[in-house]
Amino acid sequence: MTNVFEGVRIVELAQWVFVPSSVALLADLGADVVKIEDPKTGDPSRGLKTQGFGVNLGNIDPRVEQNNRGKRSVGIDIKRPEGLETLLRLVEGADVFVTSFRPASLERLGLSVEELRARNPRIIYARGLGLGVRGPHADLPCYDATAFWARGGISHTVAPPDLGRALTQRPAFGDHTSAMNLAFGIASALFRRSQTGEASVVDVSLLSTAAWVLSADIVSCGNPDYDPHAAYRGSINPLVGTYETSDGRFISFVMLQPDRYWEPFCRGIGRADLLDDPRFADATQRRANAAALVEIIRSEFSARSYAHWCTNLAKLEIPWAPVQSAREVRDDPQTLANGYLATLEAADGSTYELVANPCQFDERPPALTPAPEVGAHTEEVLLELGMNWDEIGRLKNAGAVL
Repeated sequence: MTNVFEGVRIVELAQWVFVPSSVALLADLGADVVKIEDPKTGDPSRGLKTQGFGVNLGNIDPRVEQNNRGKRSVGIDIKRPEGLETLLRLVEGADVFVTSFRPASLERLGLSVEELRARNPRIIYARGLGLGVRGPHADLPCYDATAFWARGGISHTVAPPDLGRALTQRPAFGDHTSAMNLAFGIASALFRRSQTGEASVVDVSLLSTAAWVLSADIVSCGNPDYDPHAAYRGSINPLVGTYETSDGRFISFVMLQPDRYWEPFCRGIGRADLLDDPRFADATQRRANAAALVEIIRSEFSARSYAHWCTNLAKLEIPWAPVQSAREVRDDPQTLANGYLATLEAADGSTYELVANPCQFDERPPALTPAPEVGAHTEEVLLELGMNWDEIGRLKNAGAVL
């Protein structure tokens, strides 16, 4: 069974991508996620489509679906006293409260750890932050392109030093990376509570995730002579890197054990004669003559097409990969064979695809369900809370709920 979080209720007060996508991963695995949205605007990520940033497939915005599938939406205006009290009543029966709001905003709204624990001592309180919960910039407004990509050192480290400009992050790159850490933290807190009865406060930030992703470089920077761009300045191991084909495509190699793969590589590219060249006799010699070997390999790959190399290299057991586009990843036989894409059916009967949960249990990808419209489950959830129709009507008339 893939419903490993069945019986767990999560109240989500979050916007955009980082935190909502982390909770979507838990919803995939059976958690009952109640997403709190502003009754008028909903999660602001829903508005990106109308601004030209979203991707519209008929009536479906796949990015909203990707990050909010499997949830129930309740429209609550938490700035109204009646709305805030409704949220707190939901927290009373929840296992997890998760939010992307900044620390000062949570204090101002009356949603601090202490205030929620007063209503539910067992609540796991999880925060997805930009720059952490402490420090002079804890309340700075952040997106992943600022806190993860720019301030987190990713942009600087991945850009060749002679590029002359900073690289721009792809949409939600840091958000989805950080989401895995937050989902892991929430799952760990649920396990701890099941073992000890103790409720945790879980914090994950975009900056902390960037530090983890970049940890190989960051710990190496303890050495003042370490150069994170050394690979761009000259090859140490010519069997690690990318080579361009005759039609402008690229093939990537990562042969970290060059002596092990040297012979099959040479034979695979049709250059068995290199095996007898004393300049390339072993890894030490190949490093000393790296520039010459790189030029030889470049010449070979530039003489034939991408399709040729993909076909020929597929016969070899060496660590290589085609440098694929996002469209090609969708059609990759490994993507399809392992169920890494899921097909969903919209209300109008049309179908669309989302990227599935990266975790599979018992070799089975979790089934996905569509994301809700704003406030689609308000009445349903409030009735479960024990409210009657008169109470719900008064809240609606007051503008506290949708």
